[in-house]
Amino acid sequence: MADPTDDPAWARLLYSARRSLERTGGSLDTTISLTAPTEAERLLVIGITGVHRAAGAGRLAVRLAELDDYLRQAHGAGLAEILGPGLRNRPAERAAESTARAAALDQARASKHHGQPWWRQWLDDLHRDGSLTRLVRGGRDLAPALRVLDALPAAEEPMPAFAERLLGDTKALAEPALRGVLTKALARWQGIDVPASAEEERALWELFGVVPDDLASQVLVLNLPADGGLVGGWLTQAAQAGVPVRLTLHQLRLHPLWIHAEHVYVTENPAVLRAACALGPAAPAMVCAEGVPSAAVHRLLGQATTSTLWWRNDFDWAGVRMTAAALARYPNARPWRMAAKDYLSAAGSGRPLLGAPADTPWDEQLASEMKTAGRSVMEERLLPDLLDDLRSDRPPAATGTASPTRDTGC
Repeated sequence: MADPTDDPAWARLLYSARRSLERTGGSLDTTISLTAPTEAERLLVIGITGVHRAAGAGRLAVRLAELDDYLRQAHGAGLAEILGPGLRNRPAERAAESTARAAALDQARASKHHGQPWWRQWLDDLHRDGSLTRLVRGGRDLAPALRVLDALPAAEEPMPAFAERLLGDTKALAEPALRGVLTKALARWQGIDVPASAEEERALWELFGVVPDDLASQVLVLNLPADGGLVGGWLTQAAQAGVPVRLTLHQLRLHPLWIHAEHVYVTENPAVLRAACALGPAAPAMVCAEGVPSAAVHRLLGQATTSTLWWRNDFDWAGVRMTAAALARYPNARPWRMAAKDYLSAAGSGRPLLGAPADTPWDEQLASEMKTAGRSVMEERLLPDLLDDLRSDRPPAATGTASPTRDTGC
């Protein structure tokens, strides 16, 4: 007798049988049916069951046990053998996945981060969005991700070297599944949204001292005179001309810098620095982070140890987190117009505040007022006041004197 898998009359019957066996883990104690059967299918079912079925019947049912017996007698092989090695056992697969997920979570409990709120949130994310299931289905676990997270923060280490040191493969962190899991973890750690672009992802890694590309990591500066090799000369000449300069992390690593500025004003948005360019050489020293501070920003400001860093960001939850991180990281940093009164002066309108609220330890009233108003205030709305500060080079007194607790990873 011909192989049933080659006979069109068997196609739908075997397809339904496969779905049933995979769903039940191979049970023959179920019944399958054909809707609107063809004449060839009707005759086949009659042959399998030995029961006449009238022409024009709308549905024909067959017990899998009958089908299995028929195939053994006619072909010497049961239903499972006929369907071949591709037949899946979905209950067993689900059980194996559940066991693998539990094992992965056991691994996570050994991490130095276990018990941290962001850590629990990250593991919940992996459960909820299926990332952990996809990982174990690929025969992997959380061990590589845990090794990476336990090794952070790094010290401006190139990503390929970091990956080779921890995972034995320079390209390991380019693998989509692992990189996706880690990106979610780093975003939770920082209390920010998962990056929506390659540029945002690069900046996130740099926050933890891992540098994907030291030429892409940049910092924008204005009137920042310095000594120290070629770059120090560039900065001094540019300050004398009042011309903004963009430096890469690669350039900043060439030689230590000695920065000659009593005050350095740090902003989040280029629009503020661009407006200050109108002051020419009279403008005070400025550094623009252009969003999340890059490794280049931190490299440069880490050498401004004798300067007071007047730091500000947008009044949104991401912005106040970045300000808190900066004040924790740099003992010489002070908030610049980041007080509740500055926020309230422009909080009458603006985009709604999005994301999880953040603390403002330098001015506890600020977080309370932001929650009440529910509006973000971008730096540009404070531009007249900021320019007045820059013209006089006299920043308003910092609010509070206590420094926030240092935040690992910033």
